[in-house]
Amino acid sequence: MARSAIHKPKVNFKVGLAVTTALASVALAGCSTSAAPRAEASYSDAQVALRKGKVSEAVSHAQAAVLAEPRNPSYRAALGAAYLEAGRFQAAATSFSDAIELGDSDPRTVLSYALAQTALGNNAAAVSMLDEWQGDIDPADLGLALSLAGQPDRGVHVLANALRDGQNTAKVRQNLAYSYALQGNWRAARVMAAEDVPANMIDDRIGEWAQTAHFEAYQARVANLLQVQPVVDGGQPRHLALVNFPSHQQMVAEAAAEAPVETVAGEEVELAAVEPEQEAPVQPAPEQPKPSFNESFAKVEEPAAPSTTARGVRFVSRPVVQEVPTSSKPAAKPVAKPSRVAGASSQRRMASTFNGDSASHLVQLGSFSSRAYAERAWDIYLKQYPELDGRDMVITKANVRGKTYYRVSAAGFGARSAANMCRAVKAKGAGCFAYAEGRPLPGAVNTGVRVAAR
Repeated sequence: MARSAIHKPKVNFKVGLAVTTALASVALAGCSTSAAPRAEASYSDAQVALRKGKVSEAVSHAQAAVLAEPRNPSYRAALGAAYLEAGRFQAAATSFSDAIELGDSDPRTVLSYALAQTALGNNAAAVSMLDEWQGDIDPADLGLALSLAGQPDRGVHVLANALRDGQNTAKVRQNLAYSYALQGNWRAARVMAAEDVPANMIDDRIGEWAQTAHFEAYQARVANLLQVQPVVDGGQPRHLALVNFPSHQQMVAEAAAEAPVETVAGEEVELAAVEPEQEAPVQPAPEQPKPSFNESFAKVEEPAAPSTTARGVRFVSRPVVQEVPTSSKPAAKPVAKPSRVAGASSQRRMASTFNGDSASHLVQLGSFSSRAYAERAWDIYLKQYPELDGRDMVITKANVRGKTYYRVSAAGFGARSAANMCRAVKAKGAGCFAYAEGRPLPGAVNTGVRVAAR
């Protein structure tokens, strides 16, 4: 708990809650086998740096791993551990929260999140998470975490029960002693601490606890426990924010919330394209079979229901997305809301072709909160996916539910090559959309200009 803790083999005054080396040693086997080699290498380097106490290097490597594979919960947790060791509690709390949101169920991650929130004075957030996961957390850790988060009575109860149930270890005893101190029961704290601390050091131990026992010393208590030096922390870098890397399902929901999606039946090679809004329904060409309900999203007045979007984008059945059929007489000019769907004039036809496949499609790789992040992400995509070599980067501004996004797409694909590209992206756990040139995804802002650069 304090830096002056004696170094006896049977005493662990960090009480097992410091997750720096614990998370650093998480096996790579917990990661996806399809993870990008660059991400795995950075993750491994972060672990090694943490074990050697090279905190700045650990942070840099962990950030690189997250940027290379942003939706990997293990990488997010490792980044949180590095931030925690650096005394950056705000950034640590965000990273651990991201890891949990992505599916990390390791009790160490939950405890680390609770500690980071406690260090920030956010006791309610810490206790809420501890309550949710209490059945999975070792009582020795849970009790002290509750005490640190402003609930020493509960902490004492949990630890005392653990002791009575046979968990009679130095860790439990010292955590209980410290919890008594935070409770204000100094006599009990002294008696319990004496079980493991030599008599000539008891006064020093109690004095150290007393220095940080007052309510306002929440950050110092956590810092002393972890033996780290708190720093002024601006939080997790914005370009690493999880919101910048939506899942495939989120991307589908984003599109479905703005307009219905129509597909055609056939072999699974292409993602559904989004039709522009029309004044009247467009009738399919006579030679095209009408998609069944199971082959297509139903067209409705309201946005698609969650039960539909949750299943993900439908795959169309043919290598080329169905074109909008022409009628026998001039059709009325479609009325499209500029804030929802960009006009076809803003879609630039790419002249390049690959493998004889006409450049008729684009693939969307990500959506970001700023254009700068979108441009930065393109460099990452180029390193992750060699298939993008020679393709054009296209950044499209979009407005979805009142929020502005910058979508990163790669142009110059045919229908088949776009489908293959998306398969490669999805194989690495990321999201991908393929759509036809001239048919922008819902929410695209019609500025008349699209940025494209090799």
